[in-house]
Amino acid sequence: MKKEVLVETSARHVHVSREALDILFGEGYELTKKKDLSQPGQFSCEERVAVVGAKSQFPAVSILGPIRPATQVELSLTDARSIGVDAPVRESGDIEGSGKCKLVGPKGEIEIDCGVIAAKRHIHATPEDAEKYGLEDKQIVSVKIDSNGRKLVFDDVVVRVSPKFAFAMHIDTDESNAAGAVPGMMGEIL
Repeated sequence: MKKEVLVETSARHVHVSREALDILFGEGYELTKKKDLSQPGQFSCEERVAVVGAKSQFPAVSILGPIRPATQVELSLTDARSIGVDAPVRESGDIEGSGKCKLVGPKGEIEIDCGVIAAKRHIHATPEDAEKYGLEDKQIVSVKIDSNGRKLVFDDVVVRVSPKFAFAMHIDTDESNAAGAVPGMMGEIL
């Protein structure tokens, strides 16, 4: 049986804590949903913030909701280098000792001492998906992308299993461009 998974590109974005949202947009501010994302309960917001590094900045980076316990900025390695921030490759949520930057919103700004990462490529899977494909939480797999003229195999893909997920692989824009990925592209778990 071929183990196929939808491959999605995750562009630069910010997750904010309640405290950061209050500073950036004003006390008690609520995020405005723009559209639902493929992962259940996740959404892109109308709100944007500037992400400022030592060399440059991205003036309008999307916030993804809902509010998180900790503020996190996800950039590609190219993005991080271009604005002069350190972004170690990490799983989402693993921010201790990661890069720092400044976030600027319409009502205020905040320096985050850690929280900038390049997200480790990963597969979201429900327990049912994991069982169907013989996968386990935290397992490391390879995924073959069979694109036109840009075929490649991504190694070091971490599997994340939760009943809150929808089955999909997430890669950043650097990885997407390297593979010539297009919306709706499928990968094969090897």
